[in-house]
Amino acid sequence: MASPTMLHLNAFLFGCGHHSAAWRHPNSRVEDLGDIRYYEELAQTAERGKLDAVFFADGHSVRDPAGAGTWFLEPITALTAMARATSHIGLVTTVSTTFYTPFHAARMLASLDHISGGRAGWNVVTSMFDAEARNHGFGEIPPRAERYARAEEFVEVALALWDSWDPGALVLDRAGMYADPSKVRSIDHAGTHFRVDGPLTVPRSPQGRPVLFQAGASGQGRDLAARYAEAIYAVAYDAEAGASYYTDVKARIAAAGRDAASVGIMPGLVTYIGSTMAEARAKKAELDALLPVDQSLRQLGMFVEQDCSAWELDAPVPELPPIEEFTGPHGRYETILRIVAKDRPTVRELLGTLAAGGGHATMIGTPESIADEIEAWFRGGAADGFNLMPPLYPDGLHEFVDHVVPILQARGLFRSEYTSATLRGHLR
Repeated sequence: MASPTMLHLNAFLFGCGHHSAAWRHPNSRVEDLGDIRYYEELAQTAERGKLDAVFFADGHSVRDPAGAGTWFLEPITALTAMARATSHIGLVTTVSTTFYTPFHAARMLASLDHISGGRAGWNVVTSMFDAEARNHGFGEIPPRAERYARAEEFVEVALALWDSWDPGALVLDRAGMYADPSKVRSIDHAGTHFRVDGPLTVPRSPQGRPVLFQAGASGQGRDLAARYAEAIYAVAYDAEAGASYYTDVKARIAAAGRDAASVGIMPGLVTYIGSTMAEARAKKAELDALLPVDQSLRQLGMFVEQDCSAWELDAPVPELPPIEEFTGPHGRYETILRIVAKDRPTVRELLGTLAAGGGHATMIGTPESIADEIEAWFRGGAADGFNLMPPLYPDGLHEFVDHVVPILQARGLFRSEYTSATLRGHLR
C-alpha cells in the first residue's frame, strides 16, 4: 500500500442496499435492478468519491423470491459494461472455485482486465450452500476441507494461466509473427482436481493478473488468504473483533513469507448517516419497520442452521452451539455468537442487527462521528479500510461520498485524487 496512513474503501454493490427490506423503501430503485445504467451510476458515484473499487458478490441459488430484492445480472457481464462507463474505479467480483473451472475463470477475468484497462479483481470463494451446489450438478456442497483443497489448486492454475503469456509476447509483426512463441507456453498442469494444458487464450492483461481478494473467516480460509490475497474482506462486529482478526491474519501473511503490510484488510461497514444522531437513528428505524419478520427468521435459520420459526420474538436468543460444533459456514455464525454474547439481544433485536449487513460493523451518526469511528478502527489496528455496505442504495452511497469522504480527505486519511490507473495501483 502507498502509505500506512491511507485508508482503502470499496463499495459492495448489492441490489437496493444491504438492509434486507431496502427494496421496499420508497427511495429504492427496485424497478431498475435489470437496468445496467443503475449499476453504472453507482460505479460513477464511487469513482467520484475516489474509492478503490466496487465489488459484486455472487450467489448461485434463489433463496426467497417473495422477499428478494437483490440484483440479478451476472456480475462479470455487468462489470464489463460498468468498465465502459468509468475510468479509474476497480471492478471486483466473486468467482466460485467450486462451480467454475480455472480456465473459464482466468479467461473471463483476464478479459475484464483488458476491457477495463487494468481494473479487474477476483474475490476467491468456495461457496457454501447445498442449493447452490444442486444447480451445478452436485448432490450437496462438498465438505469444507475438499472445497479449500480445490480452491488452492484452482488459484495456482489460474495464476499459471495468467503467466502463460510473458510481457512483450505480442509482436504484432505483419510480416509474419503475431506473438513470440518463446514467450507463450503451456502450463501442463495435472493435479488432484484439474487437468489444464494451457496456455490461456487471452494474452497477458494490463495488470498481468487481476488483483486477488479473499474473504476467509475459518482457519482454512485465513490460510488461503494469507498465501494468495492482495486484499482481504472481513467480518467484524466491533473494533475488538476487528483487531483480533487483523492481528491473526497479518501474522499468517508474515508466516507465509509475504509482506503483511502490503495486504489490506477491509471489514464490511454499514452506515446510517444523518445531520444529527436522531436523524441517523430515524433512517435505521424507517428501514427496520419494513422488515418482514418471517423472512428474517428464515434468513437467521440459514445462518445458524436450525429452524427459528418458533422462536419467541421478544425473548432472549436461545442458546446456540459453540463454534467448534457448528458444521456450516463459520464467518457469519461466529459473528452471531459475538453479537449474542456482547449485547444479549432479544430475537427481534438480533433480527434488526442482522437485517443490514448480517452482523458487519454498523456505525450510526453524523458524518463527523462516523469519520471518528473509522479513524479509530484504522489507528487502532482493526482495519486498513472498509468494504462499504450502504443499507439503502443509491442514497447511502451518495451520503457517504458527499459527507464522510471529504472529512476523511481533510484529515489526510483518504486520497483526494487517483494516482494510478489500475486497481493494484490503488491498493499500494
